[in-house]
Amino acid sequence: MSKAYGKKVWLIPDGFLHSVSLNDQVSHEAVCVLNTSDKDAVISLTLYFEDREPMTGFKAECNAGRTHHIRLDRIVSENGEKIPRDTPYALLVESTEPVVAQYSRLDTSAVEMALMTTIAYPID
Repeated sequence: MSKAYGKKVWLIPDGFLHSVSLNDQVSHEAVCVLNTSDKDAVISLTLYFEDREPMTGFKAECNAGRTHHIRLDRIVSENGEKIPRDTPYALLVESTEPVVAQYSRLDTSAVEMALMTTIAYPID
């Protein structure tokens, strides 16, 4: 039996998918999830915006004892919606099992690519 590390709720306040990519790599973001438990985790994402209602219905799965990199430029909601590009947003990440969540952004909107990553903010 594996020990379940992490939390079930995480916050990421700074999301932004650029529409511009000046080289072969597409600008994108990912929520990287680590599930050390012996149960599969269902991950739900809610997006919050400055000037519109939240977007819901984004789901992914992180199998037991595995990692999953949820590419935010590829995920589609249950309603067929994609995350809008060139629009600031924040993320609420909710999991059915304790997980560890990390956020990464690859910005290729300039010739000098930028990569940033941070651990999301865990909620008790």
